[in-house]
Amino acid sequence: MFIDKVSIKLSSGKGGAGAVSWRREKFVPLGGPDGGAGGRGGDVILKVDNNSHTLANFRGVKHLKAENGKNGMPKNATGRSGQNLIVSIPPGTQVFDLETDELLYDLVENGDEVLFLKGGKGGLGNSSFKSSRNQQPKKSQPGIPSESKEVRLEMKLISDIALVGFPNTGKSTLISTISNARPEIANYEFTTLTPKLGTVVIDYDKSFVIADIPGLIEGASDGKGLGIEFLTHIERSEFLLFMLDISNYRETKEQYDKLRIEIERFSETLSKRDFAIALTKIDTISDETFNIDELVNQFTELGAKFVLPISSVSGKNIDQLKFKLWEAIN
Repeated sequence: MFIDKVSIKLSSGKGGAGAVSWRREKFVPLGGPDGGAGGRGGDVILKVDNNSHTLANFRGVKHLKAENGKNGMPKNATGRSGQNLIVSIPPGTQVFDLETDELLYDLVENGDEVLFLKGGKGGLGNSSFKSSRNQQPKKSQPGIPSESKEVRLEMKLISDIALVGFPNTGKSTLISTISNARPEIANYEFTTLTPKLGTVVIDYDKSFVIADIPGLIEGASDGKGLGIEFLTHIERSEFLLFMLDISNYRETKEQYDKLRIEIERFSETLSKRDFAIALTKIDTISDETFNIDELVNQFTELGAKFVLPISSVSGKNIDQLKFKLWEAIN
């Protein structure tokens, strides 16, 4: 189950109340106040955990709350502090205020940790109010109330390179060929229903992360198809690889133009990323059918860092593609 957006209420713990108590011992007939302070309420801490890959753990959860502090006790004993609530989230999670839609945190690196809500302070017991004028204080303090906030958690995948293309252009086949990702592969559109990340290893000290999102269609930026739901996942990518199916009924230039329009409508920043062109399924056509050199020149003039005809099935130019992608992001 891939879940990339959830709304949830988070609450810190309430501080424990101070105690009203009196020292009572057999040979101390005039024992004074000995009520202890309440314990502090637990904090809410957001922590990035690399072992978490989706927000699925929050599915169906409406409210998470830290433990309240315990009340103070006799003999000046302070109540136990409430346990902190540590909310583990995957890398790339953004935290929004649900009421104002303000971005509060953008948590990217593994181990990143923020104190989101502080627990309430414990109240003082009656022993704290003893003075020369008031030897028998009968008052104590209640604990400080907890803090609560409703938030929206949104996860954006963190990748170096994002694959962009229409459905069934070979994105899933490519990512399964060059990386450790194992997406479902089938010969029909919208096989990919959720984004996939894969790590491409060049050698022991060279690797990069590549992302495959569900295929885009015309009007994706207006909410059509599946792509708009996941375009947000490639916003962090440094580099775009347009996958253009050379055997498709659309001309390759038409495919590129329509994909470029959807990206520009979705995000001006994303549309300015460096990019390259992979002409896919090159094994399905003959040299007489297409003038590859002409296509290479055409897309190079449009600003592509490189243009490469590939076949993930036959392996044609796949190693060359990996090295070119590594060079492009370095």
